[in-house]
Amino acid sequence: MRARQLIDGASFGPDALRTIGKSLRCGLGEIAGNFGDDPTEIDPARIKLANAILLIASEDSMDAEVLRKAALQRMALDWRNEGSPQ
Repeated sequence: MRARQLIDGASFGPDALRTIGKSLRCGLGEIAGNFGDDPTEIDPARIKLANAILLIASEDSMDAEVLRKAALQRMALDWRNEGSPQ
């Protein structure tokens, strides 16, 4: 899974990486139903979520729930902005 590779390759300590990984797993579980079974839709969503988590995360990230919620909000805003007329 490319999203997991993004997280594993990030420059964070082991505690922060565990929190980030948990946020990714929980976030993926929450959005999985929105993308059906089509890998061409699922994989980009996973990558967007991983990137959103990495943008928000810091070395002090210790609350996976807070990180997950913030990343999902960021992801939703990014998607809304991508679909907006320019």
